[in-house]
Amino acid sequence: GYFLIVADFINWAKQNGIPVGPGRGSGAGSLVAFSLGITDLDPLRYDLLFERFLNPERISMPDFDIDFCQDGRERVIDYVKNKYGSDCVSQIVTFGTMAAKAVVRDVGRVLDLPYSFVDQLAKLIPFEIGMTLKKAREQEPLLNQRAAKEEEVKELLELAERLEGITRNVGMHAGGVLIAPDKLSEFCPLYVAQGTDSVISQFDKDDVEAVGLVKFDFLGLRTLTILDWAIKFIRRLHPALATFSLNNIVEDDPATYRLFGDGKTTAVFQSESRGMKELMKRLKPDCFDDIVALMALYRPGPLNSGMVDDFIKRKQGRESVDYFHPKLETVLKPTYGVIVYQEQVMQIAQILSGYSLGNADLLRRAMGKKKPEEMAKHRSIFVDGAVERSVNRRKAEHLFDLMEKFAEYGFNKSHSAAYAVIAYQTAYLKAHHPAAFMAATLSSDMDDTDRVQQLYEECVAAQLEILPPNINEGDYRFIPVNERQICYGLGAIKGTGETAITHITHVREQGGRFVDLFDFCQRIDKRMVNRRSIESLMRAGAFDHITDDRARLLASLGIALEKAEQESRAAQQNSLFEKLDDHDNPKLGLIQVPRWSEREQLTNEKLALGFYFSGHPFTAYKEQLRELITTRLDQITADTQPLLAGIIQGVRTQQTRRGRMAIITVDDSYGRVEVVIFSELFDANRSWLKEDQLLVIEGKVNADEYSGGLRVNAEKLYDLAGARNRYAKEMRLTCNGQSNGQKLRELLTPYRPGTCPVTVVYLNHGATYKLELGNEWKVNLQDNLLLSLSTWLKEENVQIVY
Repeated sequence: GYFLIVADFINWAKQNGIPVGPGRGSGAGSLVAFSLGITDLDPLRYDLLFERFLNPERISMPDFDIDFCQDGRERVIDYVKNKYGSDCVSQIVTFGTMAAKAVVRDVGRVLDLPYSFVDQLAKLIPFEIGMTLKKAREQEPLLNQRAAKEEEVKELLELAERLEGITRNVGMHAGGVLIAPDKLSEFCPLYVAQGTDSVISQFDKDDVEAVGLVKFDFLGLRTLTILDWAIKFIRRLHPALATFSLNNIVEDDPATYRLFGDGKTTAVFQSESRGMKELMKRLKPDCFDDIVALMALYRPGPLNSGMVDDFIKRKQGRESVDYFHPKLETVLKPTYGVIVYQEQVMQIAQILSGYSLGNADLLRRAMGKKKPEEMAKHRSIFVDGAVERSVNRRKAEHLFDLMEKFAEYGFNKSHSAAYAVIAYQTAYLKAHHPAAFMAATLSSDMDDTDRVQQLYEECVAAQLEILPPNINEGDYRFIPVNERQICYGLGAIKGTGETAITHITHVREQGGRFVDLFDFCQRIDKRMVNRRSIESLMRAGAFDHITDDRARLLASLGIALEKAEQESRAAQQNSLFEKLDDHDNPKLGLIQVPRWSEREQLTNEKLALGFYFSGHPFTAYKEQLRELITTRLDQITADTQPLLAGIIQGVRTQQTRRGRMAIITVDDSYGRVEVVIFSELFDANRSWLKEDQLLVIEGKVNADEYSGGLRVNAEKLYDLAGARNRYAKEMRLTCNGQSNGQKLRELLTPYRPGTCPVTVVYLNHGATYKLELGNEWKVNLQDNLLLSLSTWLKEENVQIVY
């Protein structure tokens, strides 16, 4: 019955255009599930075992975790409610508890303490999974110090510690659905979530199983949505591929494996981390079995155990493959003699010792849980069984020890193979239809500006052009124009929203392109598109094709909206003077205001998009830093100590035993790197460690073992003025007989005494004289000094020599 119900709603979803995952977890080992269409993976082809899913030796309920497209999941749940009766189907409650930060904020609010006061305390609690107030007070001495000095803090923390961990609120489980044979009220208490008509059990997921109810997992997987959108884009771009489907993509495609081997796997399912990319580059996968293995191997256990290195060396022929026993070659050949999967442990026990697969699953579980009594019992059964089958006792004992070691890290092959299918599909689309795939991925993540920036940079690296936002071309989502160009999704602009953008595109489709700002404001419904949305569109450059002067557009928005409102009121009035002459309705123009500088434009662009799109603020400093910074961030290598510079893109802090430290991301438009700033250096420079600040860094470049990338451990930090003063040998001023010595004195005096010598190169009547001013004229190289000198002598005549 369970299988048939799952098959029913999965096949309904597929027939109704809702993407369903190929399977996940041990259920992919079931041939019955494959036959019914529950999973899309042939378990015979990949040696997946049914007993890893259901086991006659260990009676338990079957449990299929089903991945649905995020957008279609609710439709499937509604189908199940309609099919089996809304009084027999419900979702499952979850209980939210008062964690350390939340309980401090809640107690502070009830005590009517000022928000800023409570916020300061809450931010002192380290951000860490499983953090408690007790641990926080041990890690952050300032909490105890303030509690000792301030009665309000002491009272707040005492109350918070008593309340910590109790249930604060109820919610709905993301994927759990109950289907009962009769009314659910006969089996468990129910409640209706506030503001909805969703019936939810008052028992949580553990309790509903304990009372005998069956839970079905309806999980939303964003990648399935991305694949669905990408396929629709491909069909739209290429009429010849109108029937394109993932079911008929090439199974062993060289371009796809080349993409994996080159580590170009940003946006590829389960393959995006720097560590995974480095692993891909080292392994150079060339068959599907390699992808399955990588899904299982990229975890802390296998990475730290040396298994991964053995796997790579054997794959590349740099180390001989050992199968331990001739009978095990068929089991261990796909993984080059390395025991990677739990299923391999089960098969070894079956082949060498005569275990049934059901008992072999119990052995696998015992090994994974390290229960000494069970292990002793299984060791005896395994070794005796192997000896009966002509295996040397010592070798059998050695093999059991090896299995025990590998079982600790072994992964469920059924799950790994199912997710490898999705990884291969996403990599195939990226390799062959990059614009369609990246447009779908960008659309999926457009609420996350950091992610949009990362994907934008990936597109640039892959020679895909992202066309700028455009109210006359853009849609709510990112849309591929052709195989090399993607139109920016207007919904990715902060402060807009789907309702506003959908309305704008609808008006454009009905009445044609927008001619100017006044035409735009007159045609849109101001209830659907508010002023803030229009301002965001302007800052992002969506009106640049009308006029590229964003300052004038922004300044003129008020009069454009007012004029549109006047025309709207006039149109609704029944007047004797309905037909006005043109001279009575003069055409307004944009207000004249100073044009934004490049830096102002980029700053506003970042406000709207979350990142710099049309340029990079570091560009403004490149000329000034050209002589000082000789290493770009994309050129750094491990174990070197270059002088680096970049714009701070992000700052995060964390508490350590030595104090608070920071990890910042700096970007120089060529590359990006994380910089670690330890407590003393952080405390000394805290005031200007903020986004968009230029930073010059002295430090050592190290390989980051976990991520596979590079990190810089900072030793000294400077802002631009500080770097100039630290490294400048002299400031060289070139002038002629027209220059005024008194003017020079006036400009230099406010910046004395300083550390940088001043040299005047004097040109007159074809002769040149170099005059080094005395030590008392050494200056502090502040921005204002350089600006005033450059204005007076011209920029090319003011030179900093490093």
